[in-house]
Amino acid sequence: MKTLKPYLMAAAMTAAIAVSAPHAEACSRVIYQGVDSLFVIGRSLDWKTPIPTNIYVYPRGMKKVSSDQPKHFSWTSKYGAIYAASYDGGITEGMNEKGLVINGLFCKGTVYNDDKASQKPQMSLSVFVAWMLDQCATTDEVVTLLKSSQFGVQGATFDGGTVSALHWGVTDKTGKSVIFEFDRGNINIYDMGDYRAMTNDPNWPQMTAIIDYWNKIGGNNMLPGTVSSPDRCVRANYFAHHVKQTADPDLAVATCRSVLANSSVPYSYEIQDQPELSTTQWRTYSVPYNLRYYFEIVTNPGYYYVDLNKVNLRKGAPVMKLDTSKTANLVGDVTRYLKVSKPFTPMY
Repeated sequence: MKTLKPYLMAAAMTAAIAVSAPHAEACSRVIYQGVDSLFVIGRSLDWKTPIPTNIYVYPRGMKKVSSDQPKHFSWTSKYGAIYAASYDGGITEGMNEKGLVINGLFCKGTVYNDDKASQKPQMSLSVFVAWMLDQCATTDEVVTLLKSSQFGVQGATFDGGTVSALHWGVTDKTGKSVIFEFDRGNINIYDMGDYRAMTNDPNWPQMTAIIDYWNKIGGNNMLPGTVSSPDRCVRANYFAHHVKQTADPDLAVATCRSVLANSSVPYSYEIQDQPELSTTQWRTYSVPYNLRYYFEIVTNPGYYYVDLNKVNLRKGAPVMKLDTSKTANLVGDVTRYLKVSKPFTPMY
């Protein structure tokens, strides 16, 4: 019986977490490392109902504001970028022309502001990702920007008042990655090191303790299998380390896709007495190596990508948009289907 003790303890931990967080929003992020400088950053967006999300490409040289409040700040984009804009009103994630990738995932433990937040310039979550992608080429530059800036967070609700409590994963072309989390006016920044997955709660220091615990058990012996955030993170991290490395970008995306699917919540999955359970609505795969951004709606028959190398990102170029509600049957390169568009209207 001694040989079963670690597994029984692990099962008990998994059960306890599943009971304590029955309504967790379930997003996952995976970093696949191929040969040399080939990385794929996969991400799933999970919610209880479909979240309409369109793809926008913004050129360099656009002036933007952080908020519609009197206390705000502005910037001019140094880099062109592709954004995923949910409800056509808020940027969930994106990648810029330098291969910097930023994804926001739910984290219920997030508390954005302190009691002095109203005295600071305001930053709307609807444009927060753009603020970083527009000005930074590397993960280190994002860290410097965050550390040198003071702001209060605005626009933290959506979908009829749901609190948009998020933490963020950042990865650049070299694979360097950090996770940052808000804690009452402070921003805690964590170097991911060799961890290759993030999900939702708990916060990152506690999550790494759970991953380390399971690493000692060994994933070839046992892996947690529920849809809870820690279980999904453990599975994604294990498989991201144990799939084969490749120098083929297409195969790298396919491999990352399979790892991410293993840590997603099956579409329409339900648990009795948990009506708010989130299931995977769409997934994305960002490839800094060749600047391709893949989008996959789980109810579509296929998935497709936009190639930033083929888009005019020069100052003065128009904003381009892909209406994903009209692309259900498209596969492969859809760059030519981008249409000139007005900028989306931020949900400040």
